[in-house]
Amino acid sequence: MNLSRRVTIRQLEVFVHAARELNFARVGETMHLTQPAVSMQIRQLEQAVGIALFDKVGKRKTLTEAGAILLQHASRVLGELQDAEQSLQALQGLAGGSITVGLVSTAKYFAPKLLAMFSQHHPGVEVRFVVGNRETLVQLLRENQTDLALMGRPPRELDTISEPLAENPNVMVAPVNHRLAKAGRFDIQELRQDTFLLREAGSGTRLMMEEFLRGHLFTPAKVATMGSNETIKQAVMAGLGISLLSLHTLSLELRSGEIALLDVDGLPVQRVWNVVHARKRQLSPAAVAFRRFLIEETQAYLNTAFGKLL
Repeated sequence: MNLSRRVTIRQLEVFVHAARELNFARVGETMHLTQPAVSMQIRQLEQAVGIALFDKVGKRKTLTEAGAILLQHASRVLGELQDAEQSLQALQGLAGGSITVGLVSTAKYFAPKLLAMFSQHHPGVEVRFVVGNRETLVQLLRENQTDLALMGRPPRELDTISEPLAENPNVMVAPVNHRLAKAGRFDIQELRQDTFLLREAGSGTRLMMEEFLRGHLFTPAKVATMGSNETIKQAVMAGLGISLLSLHTLSLELRSGEIALLDVDGLPVQRVWNVVHARKRQLSPAAVAFRRFLIEETQAYLNTAFGKLL
C-alpha cells in the first residue's frame, strides 16, 4: 500500500468532511459538489486504501474502525498543510491570504456582520467560517483545522490562547402568550410544569442551561432535546416549551414581537465570548489582524445591535 501515490488531498478533504457529517448530501452542499461526486471520491479512496471506511445501517452511515483511524491521520495531514499555507501567506503580508474561523452556532448570528466590517479594511483577505457546536470546535482546534475559534468557554483540555471579547447574556424565552410573559420578577420554581427545550449534548448552550438549573436546585418536569437554536426558537414560538438562549440569537424575534422574555430570578446568565486559538498554531498576519479586530470591535458592535433588547 503506497498511500502517498494513490491518495489525493481532495479525497482526504472530502473524507474528513464526510466522516464528521456522516451525510454525503450535506457534504456536497458544504463543498459545492454533487452527492454522486462525493460518493465517487469516497469510493476511490476506499479502493486506494483497500478497505471500507463507512458502514451503512439503514439510512444512517457510520465510520468503520479503519475509517476512524484514517480520520485521525487525515485530519493531521490537512492541518499541517493549512499551517504551511499560513506560513507562506505570512510572506505576503495582509494584501491577501485566507483565514479559517470556527464558530459555535450561537455566534453565527453576529459574526458575519463583524466579518463584513473587517473586509471593508482588508478586502483581499478571505475568511472562511466553519459552524458547529462546542464539541466540534474543540475537535477542530485539537486537529489544527482552524486558525481561530469564536466560542463561549475556552477548552481546558487543550493548550490554547484565549482572549475575552464581549459579554454574552443568556435569557429565558417563552411564547408570547405564556402565562408569565408579563409578570414581574419571579422564582424559577414557578416554571416547574413547563417543558424545557435543550440543545444537543456537546453544545455550550446546553451546558450553560444545565449549570443554571443545578444552581437553582431545579429539575424540569419535562425536557425535549433539539439540534439547533433555530429549531428551539421555532418550537418556542409554536408553544411547545421554553428555553434559555443567548440574547444574540434573538434579534429578529424580539424586534418583531414573536417571542417573550421571562423575568426569572438569576437571569440573564452572563457568559463571555472568547476568541481562541491553539498555542501551537502559527497565525498568519491576516489571522493576527482579524483576531485583533475582534478584540477591539466585538463588544461595541454587540452593545449597539443588542443593547436595547433586554
